[in-house]
Amino acid sequence: MLARLALRLVKEISPRLAAKAAYLWAWKGMKAVRAYRRRVRRGELFPPFLFLALTNACNLRCRGCWITGASDTRQLSPEEVDGVITAGKAQSAWFTTLLGGEPMMYPGVLDIPRRHPDCYFQIITNGLLLNDTSVDEIRALGNVTPLISLDGQEATNDARRGQGVFAAATEGMARLKQRKILFGVATTVTAANLDEVLSDRYVQDFIDRGAMYLWYYVFRPVGVDPSPELCVRRDQMLTVRRRLLELRRRHPIILIDTYWDAAGQAVCPAALGLGFHIGPQGSIEPCPPLSFACQTIRDHDGDLFRTINESRFLRDFQTFVHERTRGCIILEHPEALVAFLKKHSVTDYSGRDALSEIASSQPRASHHLPGEERPEDYWVYRFLKRQLFFGMGGYG
Repeated sequence: MLARLALRLVKEISPRLAAKAAYLWAWKGMKAVRAYRRRVRRGELFPPFLFLALTNACNLRCRGCWITGASDTRQLSPEEVDGVITAGKAQSAWFTTLLGGEPMMYPGVLDIPRRHPDCYFQIITNGLLLNDTSVDEIRALGNVTPLISLDGQEATNDARRGQGVFAAATEGMARLKQRKILFGVATTVTAANLDEVLSDRYVQDFIDRGAMYLWYYVFRPVGVDPSPELCVRRDQMLTVRRRLLELRRRHPIILIDTYWDAAGQAVCPAALGLGFHIGPQGSIEPCPPLSFACQTIRDHDGDLFRTINESRFLRDFQTFVHERTRGCIILEHPEALVAFLKKHSVTDYSGRDALSEIASSQPRASHHLPGEERPEDYWVYRFLKRQLFFGMGGYG
């Protein structure tokens, strides 16, 4: 698999873009993780990767999305975006995920990587705005990797994301492939699409379309249309883990998950301080589906390190999760989560009544599978997870 992947990289990706990704994403990513570990030893809290929701505007209304329902458009200013990225660089955090909403709707979105050529940016997009102009600009910049959200083949994807979305998104992918740009596909695994999206056929289809990595997320029932019937059951979660391990050995593409470490233990990035979500109002939230915060990027005169490091809410969240699970607190303990959020008098930045939504949900299985852990059985993935913890990103 590794030799075939290397051959694909040589043949299908521009050498200039591959070199930038190797240095800015992989090499600097390892340095970021080492700096994060040093901070942990000192008792400091600041993540090695940044997640910026530039805007809550979106041109789709997907089932189970936590963005849908806000009554007004909100977005970060260019000065706020630059301030966050600059604060990250001061802590050796050079990788930033730009999300939304739909980040390609943010005015001047591609000016951000242009202003920060020493950083690498992942843009999580539905792909509908990857036209010739934007794709040419992405190639010229070289420090951007688009991650296109698709949740199955055409019929399955469009049932969740809307009619015609698959066709439009794959047209954008064709433009990326033609220009030899490094890009990936983000897929949310649900109870309905599991067999399809974790099949050899699905993975091979996106290899043929030019994707170099496939990033899997597991569905969370949040938002005004939570669609709890799409939740993955425990037995299905075991299938997800088993199939990922099998597919990784067969296909020349990087298959990324956000849920298990090299030993197969469940991981909550927010509970480990690996990544927090900055919302379009500047709120510093534990993760994208939890749109609650006690601090914003404007606190302490914009000193982001101090604000995160001194946040009692973010620190207590780590303890709160660790005392209950290694997995997803939203899925497993919604009642306790609501009590914790109320205790901290959080502000709800969702634009809805997200607290009531969580309170009305039922406990469900997550990726925490005590007694049935399956460690990574391929040295490439053990290395990547130990050195890069590459299973980071938005939650599809």
